[in-house]
Amino acid sequence: MQVITEEQVHRCLSFKTLIESLKLGFSMPAGTPPRHVYELDSKTHDAFAVLPAWNEQYIAVKAFTYFPNNAEQGYQSLYSKLMLFKRDFGEPLALIDGSSVTLWRTAAVSALASQYLSRTDARHLVFFGSGNLAEYMIKAHISVRPIEKVTIIARNTKKAEQLCSCLSTQYKDVEFFLGVSDEQTLASADIVSCATGSATPLFDGAWLSPGTHIDLIGNHHKDGRECDSATITRSTVFVDSKVNVLNEAGELLIPISEGEFDARNVVAQLSEMNQLNYVRDKEQITLFKSVGMALSDLLSAGLVYRLNC
Repeated sequence: MQVITEEQVHRCLSFKTLIESLKLGFSMPAGTPPRHVYELDSKTHDAFAVLPAWNEQYIAVKAFTYFPNNAEQGYQSLYSKLMLFKRDFGEPLALIDGSSVTLWRTAAVSALASQYLSRTDARHLVFFGSGNLAEYMIKAHISVRPIEKVTIIARNTKKAEQLCSCLSTQYKDVEFFLGVSDEQTLASADIVSCATGSATPLFDGAWLSPGTHIDLIGNHHKDGRECDSATITRSTVFVDSKVNVLNEAGELLIPISEGEFDARNVVAQLSEMNQLNYVRDKEQITLFKSVGMALSDLLSAGLVYRLNC
């Protein structure tokens, strides 16, 4: 059995290869039971989660811990490992660093959804957040659309400045700016991507211009949300997993409880979108809500294993 480290994961993956692998894998038969998230402390939101999945090639299970206050004690907020087994005989194949895979697959899933849902001429990305995922998310979106301008909005100005500086050296044809959440900024966005720990909406849904694509990945709590109900009611809504999102995500659960949205109005989940052949109206606002799913972990882990064999 192989042990594949964080360094090996980063060395072998690219967004082009990973997004193509996810797109193909989501269109194939797979076992995808609901993920199980166990809250260990209601005050700190410390949690432990288990995500199983299988397809014709592999069986995989990801286990992770999420302790949001760990930074105060000098630890990472998230630790994760992936176990990969051979489907036909159940033979253990690899133990893979799950934290690095999670960064790549989370960003790649959002970029794949953007391929399906955002305008092909999208040029201005407004990104909320400056955490570990930020660099991956921005790079993933740039990989699938002709982005010329990225506005980063974050509470931690120092980290946001460092992110702008880092990305500016890698993408000479893209302008990177620090911004604020106001009507002018949001109205000029072609894509709005949110990867924050905020429990309250980051912007006013009335500010969005027709044709915008919204990408929401940060919140995993029933009583929290990165966007308001106006954003949901103005949007054509898609999700990574209906079961997981409708069990965890306040972005949909809160407007449902308010009578502003019906769960039946979710158009499709990611595994259905390849066959859906969705064609967006130019003026339509599209929204993709993701909370994470085991199939994306399995597909990413399988690719990492094959590239390291």
